[in-house]
Amino acid sequence: MRIPLILAALLTLTACGTAPRLDRQFGHSLRQLQAQQTLNPRAVDNRSPVNGLDPQAAAAAYQNYQQALSTKDEQSATFGIGAGKNR
Repeated sequence: MRIPLILAALLTLTACGTAPRLDRQFGHSLRQLQAQQTLNPRAVDNRSPVNGLDPQAAAAAYQNYQQALSTKDEQSATFGIGAGKNR
């Protein structure tokens, strides 16, 4: 009775092993994708203001954005395919 229990415990403990090859590469894909998507890594050091949009246009764009979020579209009527009985 003890030998089957010991064998079952050993088999269960084999699932706890690590995968050193996978652990070594953990996060590598994410770091690589972030590096590929970074246009200018030193952009955080640039403290000059952003050029390209005058204040009035920026305010109007922001106001339109806020209004678009606050208005709710009316829900359309339910669409039925006609399967089954309509009562």
